[in-house]
Amino acid sequence: MNMAYPVTLKQYANGQIGAFFPDVPEAITAGATEAEAVENAQDALIVAFSGYLDSGRPLPKPGRAKRGQAVISLPPRASLKLSIHQAMIKQGITQAQLGERLGIDGRQIRRILNLDHESRLSQLEAALAALGLRVSVRITKAPPPVARALPSIV
Repeated sequence: MNMAYPVTLKQYANGQIGAFFPDVPEAITAGATEAEAVENAQDALIVAFSGYLDSGRPLPKPGRAKRGQAVISLPPRASLKLSIHQAMIKQGITQAQLGERLGIDGRQIRRILNLDHESRLSQLEAALAALGLRVSVRITKAPPPVARALPSIV
């Protein structure tokens, strides 16, 4: 599952840089600099996705980034947890049912899905396996920072 979302940066009249996700309208943040706005964007995305988890909603698919547009990737642990959430929705599996498949209490599944909880990798892999999935790691070269003029919002 792709967990990299394009972010739109815009400069406000006061000098702040806003960060908006076209695919995740709930994720909005800002920073004093472009680098700070991009750094804050990952946190905004995680907070927005926590809301999706809490309400049981499926995650939006990331769109294609436009030329020069920054892309925010989620941390690996959050990506795994969100992939479990997506698979549960797709398969119509409840937390209690996943707990039964793993031989654990449903309350432990809530912790596995909690983006703030430091679940062990082995727990996440077991949950994915119980859903018929497995983890595959891909390492890519990070793009260089893009210097560009940002659109102003007055």
